[in-house]
Amino acid sequence: MNGTAVFPSQLSDNAHIAHEELTHALAGRPLIDFDRHTTGSRVAYAAPIPVPAARPTLALGCYNPWYPATPTEAIAAEQGTAVRPGGPRKHTWWDEIAQQAAARIQRFHRPPVVAGWYAAQSLHALAGPHGTIAALASVVRDQIEDKSALGRILRSAGVAQHMKIPARTYNTQLPGLTQIRSDLGTTRIVVQAARDSGGRGTVFVDDERDMERAAKLPGPWRVSAFVEGWSSNTTVLSIPDGRGGVRVYVDRPSHKAIAVSAVGIGAAKSAGNDWSLAWPESGVADVVEAATRIGEWAWRTHRLVGLWGIDTIWTPTGPMINEINARKQGTTEVSGVNQQLAGYPPLAVAHLTTMLGGRVTWLLTADEFNARTITQAATGGAPGPYYLKMRARQAVVTPDDFHGSGIYRLNTGRLIFERPGAHPAEADSDAGLVLIANAPGPGTLCEGGTELGTLEGITTGAASPFAGPGELSRHGQALVNAYEQLLAPTE
Repeated sequence: MNGTAVFPSQLSDNAHIAHEELTHALAGRPLIDFDRHTTGSRVAYAAPIPVPAARPTLALGCYNPWYPATPTEAIAAEQGTAVRPGGPRKHTWWDEIAQQAAARIQRFHRPPVVAGWYAAQSLHALAGPHGTIAALASVVRDQIEDKSALGRILRSAGVAQHMKIPARTYNTQLPGLTQIRSDLGTTRIVVQAARDSGGRGTVFVDDERDMERAAKLPGPWRVSAFVEGWSSNTTVLSIPDGRGGVRVYVDRPSHKAIAVSAVGIGAAKSAGNDWSLAWPESGVADVVEAATRIGEWAWRTHRLVGLWGIDTIWTPTGPMINEINARKQGTTEVSGVNQQLAGYPPLAVAHLTTMLGGRVTWLLTADEFNARTITQAATGGAPGPYYLKMRARQAVVTPDDFHGSGIYRLNTGRLIFERPGAHPAEADSDAGLVLIANAPGPGTLCEGGTELGTLEGITTGAASPFAGPGELSRHGQALVNAYEQLLAPTE
């Protein structure tokens, strides 16, 4: 296999149909992708069996793209600089390229289609009065992702009681720790601001000092009992069925590691996801049923279509829902490999076609797709994708001869560059390969806290980077050590 996955034969036919349907939905309009990584759809268009129409005409982001993940054209804040900033500056990349992006879009002959995680104000500015935004409306996203409303949403959707974490919502004032513990009947609690993402508005509370930090979060607040277990993310796609209802497609749940200090990831933040490890079949069936009920509720109340997701915590007795994310997510990119390994293009392609009002004919029925999800997620030993985030724990410099993103081989504790690559399935990690994605270029100063990229691949589980909910495996630690050897510490 030369370290590359073998895809089912039907993937080629389905990718061709998906390309034709997306091309028809775009109707000759330029596709602009707004994503920090500037290669946010690469699993679809840079795949061994690609959907060419998913390659953006123009990608806008922070990090430089790399061959073969390059869009047709890109504007990245990192272009022309030798610094990858850390701290708050890593979130201000749009301000640095907004004028340049607007000037480039004005030269297009047709109004653009602008895709992004959700329809933020920046996407509206890019689309202008005649363009099209292929993303969920911000107001809908805010209502569904409101953590203080999670309990009400789960009740309205009819989600089973055993999948709900004990929690209370406090709207006007956050009580003291003693009162909250009494209300919830537990000692350790989790305080979440109503609107946050990426774990930035979450505080784990063990004592009064933690409670002081939690009290600084803006209200209203969801306060829940701390639940021990594996965190997990599940990608979901909703498509109108043409008869007034909705079809809800549920991908296999991941194993998500949280707060892995060895890669610079703090409390409540994700260090990456692995889809190769099996879950109990009954738990996967519970996730599929809950996601289907939530998707049907979101269609009835908000007409939600496209990509979204749910986060769960897997306890010894089964999964419990702790978040709903009404948008594209950080897991969306690599989770698309699950669909390709099953013979279908990534759900992200169906999402884009659906957001443009197009038809998607290459997917199975939702019932067939979800039944396959339950079987695949509960079967050990089948290949699945993973990614592991890397952040600079101190300032480092990439050497001038650093190859950057691509396929590497782990050999006697070192990462040896093998060839260009951009797709996780090109790196069979059971055979010692790994994809470094979104890496800084040669000669780049990476400030402390900045993203150094992700380590990606496929594995049957033997090369999973995680050994537990917040712990690297021996293989994962070896990858981290080897990657760090490629970088030079600096003052």
